[in-house]
Amino acid sequence: MSQIKKYIESDITFEELPRLVLIENVHVYDPVVKIDEKLHVITENGKIAQLLKKKPANFKGRTIAYPGALLMPGLYDMHIHLREPGREDEETIMSGSFASANGGYTGIACMPNTDPAIDSQEVINYIKKQAVDSLVDVHPIAAITKAREGKELAPIAEMVEAGAVGISDDGSPVMNAELMRRALEYSKMFDIPVLGHEEDINLSKNRHMHEGFYSTKLGIPGIPSVSEEIMVARDIMLTEYTGGRFHVCHISTRGSVDLVRQARQKDLKVTCEVTPHHFTLTDREVESFNSNTKMNPPLRSFDDVEAILAGIKDGTIDAIASDHAPHSIEEKETEYIYAPFGITGVETQWGLIVTELLHKKIISLRKIFDLNLYEVKVWTSLLSRGTSTAGELSNISDVPRSRTYDILESLEKKGFIVMKLGKPIKFVALKPEEVVEYYMNNPQQKSTIENLVLEDQVVDWVMGQVKVSEKNQSFDELMN
Repeated sequence: MSQIKKYIESDITFEELPRLVLIENVHVYDPVVKIDEKLHVITENGKIAQLLKKKPANFKGRTIAYPGALLMPGLYDMHIHLREPGREDEETIMSGSFASANGGYTGIACMPNTDPAIDSQEVINYIKKQAVDSLVDVHPIAAITKAREGKELAPIAEMVEAGAVGISDDGSPVMNAELMRRALEYSKMFDIPVLGHEEDINLSKNRHMHEGFYSTKLGIPGIPSVSEEIMVARDIMLTEYTGGRFHVCHISTRGSVDLVRQARQKDLKVTCEVTPHHFTLTDREVESFNSNTKMNPPLRSFDDVEAILAGIKDGTIDAIASDHAPHSIEEKETEYIYAPFGITGVETQWGLIVTELLHKKIISLRKIFDLNLYEVKVWTSLLSRGTSTAGELSNISDVPRSRTYDILESLEKKGFIVMKLGKPIKFVALKPEEVVEYYMNNPQQKSTIENLVLEDQVVDWVMGQVKVSEKNQSFDELMN
């Protein structure tokens, strides 16, 4: 019995999918191979066998209808905190995988601020073992320094050999410039990115929100924008000096966006990501004293949000990532200054992207696709995500809009029927409404099946398939 079945067998009735499955009249969108039309998709033994314009007569397998749905290669979230090992009370690899699938993401990279940190082959092997039955692809990011203490480099070479896709001390900055220099030299050697948590702790220690008008009004010590920008500038200079690969995690200020833009003009190997909360919310939200508005970097000013949107539009920003950071209810439901930084986001990210970027005509669906998948420059050789062409597909998601409501997922080697070509295919359907309210009201919840049932009104899981009676908005309505 697989870990998945053990994890949810008390709530789930399992049903194997048949050898032949027809997904009828679904909008297939894959700009890489220039597919953007309604088709009939046939899978055989878990692989996509045919893409047909005309529905086949006398089909003898199982037919699945997704009216108004959009079928596209699966999304990838390159910045998630799974908390395992060490803080399984907050999240586990399994619950985080369910949360990711529930948000439409079929691949994730997990950050190293666990306990113990991901600073050895043993921890990486543990994560890979725990992720064997994961609904999504899980790629570990290793620590730059031992125990993320910023004192001594971790064994980077052996961790890359074990499967680390990048290195980061995320959650803490690398204040020692010499250590960051050596990390960047390793990044050049192994062609992996150094993912920087850009924060000068001398300017941010014991501070809890963005420094500005609202921090003064509320009497809360603020973190100035320059705390981030100083470190971004330093690490870009070190990248130029070493020829390494540098990635700015959760970029949040106008100055940082400008610095990355300048680095691009010099053809440096510098990339960056932004979180949905940093292009949708400002520090004004802290007036509520809701601890779910507390994250690091903090919610910034309206001017910073405008600069980030401009960076998304002009291509300065390479990726959108959730920075999914669950905490226990007990930790978050306390006075603002005592609450930990971080909120969840992988389940609501796609809805915010569509609502705030597509609907408001800031960027196109193709650009959204790039920011979440194909042109995430960070992983380069690691991730070849595939296309909808028969025989080449890695992952696909059926994502018309804001919330996940149907997941077809199974794992072949574990006794399940897998809809896949090469790797498991995930079909997910997302509901358009309620996402922002959910995002603000429930970010501290651990992403367990129990919470999914509670918050998403999940009525059935079958082989990883979630069925909910809510009506999905059509893709045609979405685009109008």
